[in-house]
Amino acid sequence: MTRFEDLLERDGRLVYKTKGTSMEPMLRQNRDLVIIEVPLSRLKKYDVALYRRGEQYVLHRVIGVKSDHYRIRGDNTYSIERVPFDAVIGVLKSFNRKGSTHAVNERGYRFYARFWNAIFPLRFLRFYSIKGLKRIAKALGLTPLLKRLFKR
Repeated sequence: MTRFEDLLERDGRLVYKTKGTSMEPMLRQNRDLVIIEVPLSRLKKYDVALYRRGEQYVLHRVIGVKSDHYRIRGDNTYSIERVPFDAVIGVLKSFNRKGSTHAVNERGYRFYARFWNAIFPLRFLRFYSIKGLKRIAKALGLTPLLKRLFKR
């Protein structure tokens, strides 16, 4: 199996279809193509970094830059990772959805990245509120009733 690092070194660019749901709603699993390039300098807040976590490749957003690492989180996740600078092998330059290419330097994309990060506390609260309500419903034996009400 060819490593992403080798493809980036050889071609200077990597194009692949996304896997996983951690970057939804921006990137949709098995649907969107991402164009990754070798970073020419240190990444900035809101860049989307491609890095290795063990044997797995991860594409998540930089939410902070510290003196020796990035703070990174997926758009659809709630935990923050500490990623050393040297673990990052690529940076998102654009993505393609339904034949349209969206570059990370476009105004709409920049607005999305900042907005999605700004409302994180609300998304976090919603996620854990729902999780807590599900636990309470289960303890009270209300899960079947709620499933019928919300058809989930």
